[in-house]
Amino acid sequence: MSRDLLLLLEPGFTDPRYPGERFICPDGAPIEGLLASDPARVAGLDVRRVPFERPRQAVVEALDEAHQGLPVLVLGDEQPAPADAQTLGERRFITDTRRILDLLAERHGFPKVH
Repeated sequence: MSRDLLLLLEPGFTDPRYPGERFICPDGAPIEGLLASDPARVAGLDVRRVPFERPRQAVVEALDEAHQGLPVLVLGDEQPAPADAQTLGERRFITDTRRILDLLAERHGFPKVH
């Protein structure tokens, strides 16, 4: 059985187009905040933070070369996948930040977004 895999850009990443500057992902920031609010629950899923540069090898391995946008929640088989999950072969995944936050609450017991 596989666990849910959450792939995020590493905070403080750099972009060669903007030398000397550091960034956060605006879509990943709310997810990072949720994870920081309850570190004990993070142990219930796999979280990987990957560099900004492409190809993003961890994402390619989890999905494929064409699906490297982040954040993404790749759904494991410990629980049924929701009906709105995208499908790639046998993989099910979610890319919408709000939906990822909802699923982290539903599947892993994190607080819900009000």
